[in-house]
Amino acid sequence: MCAIQETVGLACFFILDSIGEKMIHSASLINDPFGDPGVYVDFKYRRDAFLFDLGDVSLLPPRKLLKIDYIFVSHTHMDHFIGFDHLLRLSLGRDRRTRLYGPPNFLQNVEDKLRSYTWNLVANYTNDFELLVTEVHPEHKISRRYRCRNAFRPEDEIRTACDGTLVQGDFFSVRAVYLDHGTPCLAFSFRENTRVNIKKNVLREMGLSTGAWLQELKDHIVKERPDSLPVRAWWRDADGRREEKIVPLGVLREKAVKITPGQRISYVTDAIYNEENARRIVELGAGSEVMFIEAPFLHQDVATAARKCHLTAKQAGALARKAGAKRIVLFHFSPKYKGRGDLLHQEATDAFLGVV
Repeated sequence: MCAIQETVGLACFFILDSIGEKMIHSASLINDPFGDPGVYVDFKYRRDAFLFDLGDVSLLPPRKLLKIDYIFVSHTHMDHFIGFDHLLRLSLGRDRRTRLYGPPNFLQNVEDKLRSYTWNLVANYTNDFELLVTEVHPEHKISRRYRCRNAFRPEDEIRTACDGTLVQGDFFSVRAVYLDHGTPCLAFSFRENTRVNIKKNVLREMGLSTGAWLQELKDHIVKERPDSLPVRAWWRDADGRREEKIVPLGVLREKAVKITPGQRISYVTDAIYNEENARRIVELGAGSEVMFIEAPFLHQDVATAARKCHLTAKQAGALARKAGAKRIVLFHFSPKYKGRGDLLHQEATDAFLGVV
C-alpha cells in the first residue's frame, strides 16, 4: 500500500516514465473536494485529454477544455453535467469533435440541452463543431452525431454490443461498470495498453538525447511498425543548435526500450454501499495506480449516506484497499463538513491503510 493523495486545492497525481521528469499523463481533480466532481486527464506529449464528469468546469482554462476529446459522464445530476453548456459555448465556431459517454437516457438529456437554444444562424458558420454522443446500456450502446451547422439535429444512429469497453485505442482503453445511486451511475477505469519505457543511460551511450521525438518512437512501437523503419532522433544542444540522427526502429527497440504493462486510473462516484456495488467497484479498480473515489460522509453518518445513496469515507478507503489501489484521491465531500475535511481524509486513510 502507498499513501493517500492529499487533496488540497487542485489535487494532482502524476504518472512518470523512465525518462525521469517527463510526464506521460497527469490526472487531477478540477475542483476542490467540496466542489463539483470531475477529473481531468492530460497527455503531455499528445494533443489528447479527457474528462471524467462534466460538472462546474469554470476553473479549467479554455486551452485545457479545448484539448478534450472524450468526456465520460457518470450520470446527469446537475453537479455532474452542468458544465455541458460552458463547453458547448466555448466550442462553437471551431472545427473540433468531442465524444461524450453517459448512462441510459443520456441521448435525451443531451438533446434536451441542445434544443433549449435557437440555432437559426449556424448554417452560415465556416467551422463545424461536432458531438458524438454514446448512451451506455448493460449490453449495448447507442450513438448519435450532432453537428453545429446542422443545428445539432440527431444523425447517424448506431447500435452496437457493449461488454463494458467504451474506448479501445492504440494507447489506452476506458471501461465502465454500472453502480446503483437510486439511478444508474457509471464508474470508469482508464488503462494504458502498454507502457514504453525509455532507457536514458542507453540513449546517452548511443549518442542520443531525450526530446519530443521520443513520443513518435513510442507511437511506432505501440503500432508495431517494422524494425527497418528509420526514426529521426532530434534535439537541441546547450547552445540551442538542433542536432539530428537517423536510427532504425529495431535498434532502438532492442537497446533503448523496455515494455511494461500500462497503468490504471479508476473513478468512482455516487454509489450507495451495498454488496453488488462493492463487488463492482473492487473489480473495476483492481490494481489502480490511483483511485479517485467519493467520500461525502463520515461513517458516524452512515444512515444519511445510505439514504442519499452515497459512500462514507470509511467505506471508500476500505473499498480502495480491497481493490489493491496504490493511492486514493478523495472528493465529493458533503458541505456539512466544511472546515472539517481533514476528518474525512483521516477516516478514509485509516480504512485504506487497514488501521481500523
